[in-house]
Amino acid sequence: MKLQNKKLWITLFVGPALFFITLYLLYPSIHTIILSFMGRKSDSFVGLENYIYAFTSKTMLTAFTNNLLWLIFFTLFTVGIGLILAILVDRVKYEQIAKSIIFMPMAISFVGAGVVWKFIYNYKPMGTSQIGLLNQILVFFGVQPKGWLIQSPLNNFALIFVGIWIWTGFCMVILSASYKGIPKELMEAGRVDGANEWQVFRHIILPSMKSTIAVVATTMIVNVLKIFDIVYVMTNGNFRTEVIANRMYKEMFQYRNYGRASAIAVVLFLVIIPIIVVNIKRMKGDES
Repeated sequence: MKLQNKKLWITLFVGPALFFITLYLLYPSIHTIILSFMGRKSDSFVGLENYIYAFTSKTMLTAFTNNLLWLIFFTLFTVGIGLILAILVDRVKYEQIAKSIIFMPMAISFVGAGVVWKFIYNYKPMGTSQIGLLNQILVFFGVQPKGWLIQSPLNNFALIFVGIWIWTGFCMVILSASYKGIPKELMEAGRVDGANEWQVFRHIILPSMKSTIAVVATTMIVNVLKIFDIVYVMTNGNFRTEVIANRMYKEMFQYRNYGRASAIAVVLFLVIIPIIVVNIKRMKGDES
């Protein structure tokens, strides 16, 4: 009787969660995989045709290349600059004010940030009035204005910079909390033993913050693999700035090719899975 009551309570508590997970997560995932093997209107089976397109078309190869650029530079600079700022800001009297200013871009929606930076990057030919801040500065110093969003590969790095500007504050806040958890006595002991600041950073701070850095880096990698808002608002993937998520959106809502869109979604999902698995194993290793 007690066992039956226990099973009943487990069902009552876990059942609704399993129902909604199945309805809103499991079923859409399975349905997307099925659609990825179907044609444009999902009315005919085409086998691996959509996946062949995803891995061989020039547009998708450009998208993979650009996502790789985002993956390397976005992750490196957001985590790296965030770590440096977390350590430096901890040493100033106006720490809270400085953190608030650095974190402020996170309060802006990604679409809003894209619109703002699109105006900053705006390009007009030499001899005409520049409404873009960066090009106005260049013209002021007698330098030719640049097409920040239309010249490849400059435009990709211009977009990546916007992402870095938004997310660095987030990384700084998380890493700052981890940095404050390091015993000050440990760092002071290293300095007393003759270690300089670089040696303290390398042999004490970094090992102590290793787990947090890994979590933040994983978060940035997952975010950058599905980057969409900034690219969509600022270039819509034109001028060789296409990324995977933006291409998936175009195939789905502009070209109405549900098969290709689903295949690209599955590819993006498969790319993210290994990163999540590695992170789970690392977390289990830390717990043990």
